Amino acid sequence: MMIFILRLKLIVGLFCTILLFHSCQNHKQTNKLQDEDEVIELENSEKKIKDPKATEVWEPEPKVITFSDQNVPSDAIVLFDGSNLEAWVSSKDSISEANWKVLPDKTMVVEPGGGDIQTKQQFGSVQLHLEWSAPDVIKGEGQGRGNSGIFFQNRYEIQILDSYQNRTYANGQAASLYKQHIPLVNATKAPDQWQTYDIIFHSPEFDKKGRKTKSGTVTVIHNGVVVQDHAEILGTTEYIGPPKNSTHGKGPLKLQDHGNYVQYRNIWVREL
Repeated sequence: MMIFILRLKLIVGLFCTILLFHSCQNHKQTNKLQDEDEVIELENSEKKIKDPKATEVWEPEPKVITFSDQNVPSDAIVLFDGSNLEAWVSSKDSISEANWKVLPDKTMVVEPGGGDIQTKQQFGSVQLHLEWSAPDVIKGEGQGRGNSGIFFQNRYEIQILDSYQNRTYANGQAASLYKQHIPLVNATKAPDQWQTYDIIFHSPEFDKKGRKTKSGTVTVIHNGVVVQDHAEILGTTEYIGPPKNSTHGKGPLKLQDHGNYVQYRNIWVREL
């Protein structure tokens, strides 16, 4: 009787092994057939499209823009063209006139002690172009040399600093996302030359409860060189302490008075 039971178990085990083998083979065969079907379907799809017009998209047609003699796009909002400071107010109360100077060469210069200035208009995500120049006569070192800054939504600073042969902390030099991201390279020209920033700023997003659902990003092109490439904005660019992330909407662009005679010209912005 015991021998019979052992033989029966052996036969059942062998039968299960055979079934499992056939099941695996059928599964492999099914996957192979599916893969072959996908390849055939792709090949048939490619064979069906013989007319190049089938993959052409004509609508919507991109809007045509033109350019001024100063190479300003026709859909840009001009914030400073050398004539006046009408687009700006004092950051002290956001009402008083901007207390900086417009010079005869159609540049504006920081008036040390005049305080920060900001745009009257509020902005979300933007493309910004601005040109700046540190004082020709070099005074000071580190953060005390040609220091200013451009703030997006009054919170997020891209540093402006004479970083030409002027060592300071790397996440505080020119074109840094202040105290957050070091620029990929130092593209700063000598202080007797003009610097150009082209910045793509994408605003952070918040839900109805005020929680951040998506970080902002910034791309900075300094003198034609990419120095920040979709850098994540961790929050406000604080001088002391970690970034903060309180909910907000659109905000002004702000230029910083850091006590240095930094000049600006040709500032315009495109809303994204």
